[in-house]
Amino acid sequence: MGDSRTGSKSGWAVLPLLVFVVIVFGVPMLVLLGGTFTREGTPSAANLTESLQGAYLTSLIGSVEISALVAVLGGVLGTFLAQAVVTSRFRALREGVLTASGVLANFGGVPLAFAWIATLGNSGVVTTTLGLGDHGWSLYNFWGLTLVYLYFSIPLMVLTVVPALDGLRPQWREAAQNNGASTWQFWRYVGIPVLTPALLGGVVLLFGGAFAAYATAQAMVGSSVPLVTLKIADALTGNVLIGHENVALALSLDMIAVAGLVMAVYLPLRRRSARWLR
Repeated sequence: MGDSRTGSKSGWAVLPLLVFVVIVFGVPMLVLLGGTFTREGTPSAANLTESLQGAYLTSLIGSVEISALVAVLGGVLGTFLAQAVVTSRFRALREGVLTASGVLANFGGVPLAFAWIATLGNSGVVTTTLGLGDHGWSLYNFWGLTLVYLYFSIPLMVLTVVPALDGLRPQWREAAQNNGASTWQFWRYVGIPVLTPALLGGVVLLFGGAFAAYATAQAMVGSSVPLVTLKIADALTGNVLIGHENVALALSLDMIAVAGLVMAVYLPLRRRSARWLR
């Protein structure tokens, strides 16, 4: 009798969360699906078809490419930086890097774009001082935007990986050394398997952050770099074709599908890495 009452109370306790999920996620999803499959008041798949053609498809591919590049580079560089911080003997350095990472990971949007334009833009301080423009340097392209995205992605990776690196017990390294294992063998058979879930999670997090970024790209490169978030904004404001606002909803659905595909790849890898730790 007591167990049933406890279960009933637990069910009621979850109700507010379920209501919140339905309102915040369920209702927008219904609106998104309804708009995607409606053209001029009639059911149609024309919006979805159009979103996968021409400039829209190019922008979707461009977003995936830059997000994947930022995720890989940010994951590698952030992991090495986190390892350097964790192994440092200077506590002040560790605290300073982690504090700076917390600030930089949340520094984005128009202020970030302005900071980089003032520094490495065509008339930026560093560009004019070093004469980078004479050597073909440009911040307003794919590689320039990648560099800017790495500015907040690397600190985010540091914050993600540092707790996992702290979890590597010194006894494991000592045991490996006592058994004749080299540094590479320790990382190959102990360190990397233990860190894999955190590393994968960090890479997916970086991919999602770059994939959904809008304000920084809009302020810095405009339409010179094809990105799906910029195309969504253009479709919503009617900058391309009036009456094609629902194409923006279809592009949003495409983004959800890409994110779902990334998670579909990530979750099996995470489960596999979790088996290594058993």
